Amino acid sequence: MRYLPLTADDRAEMLGVIGAPDIDALFADVPSAARLPGPVDLPRHAGELEVERELAGLAALNRAAGAGPFFCGAGAYRHHVPATVDHIIQRSEFLTSYTPYQPEIAQGTLQVLFEFQTQVAGLTGMDVANASMYDGSTACSEAVLMAKRVNRRGKAVLSGGLHPHYAATTQTIAHAEGMEIVRLPAAIDAEAAVIDAIDDQTACVVVQTPNVFGVVTDVTKIAEAAHARGALLIVVTTEAVSFGLLKSPGEMGADIAVAEGQSIGNALNYGGPYVGLFATREKLVRQMPGRLCGETVDADGQRGYVLTLSTREQHIRREKATSNICTNSGLCALAFTIHMTLLGGTGLQQLARINHARARELARAVAGAGLEVLTPRFFNEIAVRTKGPAAPLVERLAAQGILAGVPFSRLDPHAGLDDVLLLAATETTTSDDIAALAAALKAL
Repeated sequence: MRYLPLTADDRAEMLGVIGAPDIDALFADVPSAARLPGPVDLPRHAGELEVERELAGLAALNRAAGAGPFFCGAGAYRHHVPATVDHIIQRSEFLTSYTPYQPEIAQGTLQVLFEFQTQVAGLTGMDVANASMYDGSTACSEAVLMAKRVNRRGKAVLSGGLHPHYAATTQTIAHAEGMEIVRLPAAIDAEAAVIDAIDDQTACVVVQTPNVFGVVTDVTKIAEAAHARGALLIVVTTEAVSFGLLKSPGEMGADIAVAEGQSIGNALNYGGPYVGLFATREKLVRQMPGRLCGETVDADGQRGYVLTLSTREQHIRREKATSNICTNSGLCALAFTIHMTLLGGTGLQQLARINHARARELARAVAGAGLEVLTPRFFNEIAVRTKGPAAPLVERLAAQGILAGVPFSRLDPHAGLDDVLLLAATETTTSDDIAALAAALKAL
């Protein structure tokens, strides 16, 4: 028997209140082609034991990232997460805590957020960071909306090196705010095109380094060009470990830095949940989305923590909110902070150097196997040109137990780069993994 919490009368009453004639009217804005013509093709019901067996069989069809050579990146990276991280985040005081509305009973949670902000500000080279965002792509779109509020312009220029998923998310959200989005064509090295696209109507320029093709770029010249036209520079980073080796966004003149924090403390998790990092200059802090935890003293002079700024629609009227995305991925932020604390500055630098060394070894190996390496300067990810479409090549190698990266066509089917393959190497990549990939490529 199906469990239906509402009766037919309940549903009819609800429809009457909102003025809809029937349930189907609630989906009027969804194109008919996107709607199912009937029930989902699944068994109607089964016992718990039968369901467990069925799902276990389906799960067995997946190949885990650690089951063999793995070179997938493209915005989500496999790194080692110490057991300490999972142990601490599963403590009941962290796992069950929610938004710290009452500081007098949430000092531990608030201190974690404060430490997280301090770490993010230090990594990005910015003055202040918020207490995390939903993920990297929505943080990017929030940064674009913030730029509109700051300089009251309605145009954003997106670099051709920006991850297509980040660009698409930004287009979707900015469109609802009436912004004009200029999305430049996908390009391995996009610096010159970005500078040429800036004009006096530009609110912000969005660049990524390392970009989606793995190219590391000093964006100082782009910052100078943007500032000369009164625009803000937003720097995106999808691989947080790169902060341990590369010049920070703040050092390169960024006004806003956003990043995906998954690489530190968080596993791949089939694509989520992840955690967005967001930092900016102090003069722009009141336009920053999300919430900000601050340090203060109580009536007895003891150190304490409070929400200093909290301008999400959870806290204030929706029309005055700087963000309408309510989650801040607090548990993922905690995992980030724990792992970052375990590493420390020296540990992060060492980890970053190992990642770069593995990627250099990978680049040499695939070049020796006859593929053209397209990325002139890289951290731990490269783009290569394959002999023919990359997607079928990845499928053939997957059949041999090698997960050989991400075809760029999967991220952007319309870019005309069907023969471009993205390959990543981290500290979890071994020399044997690289040798296996190179041998398989030579044998094809």
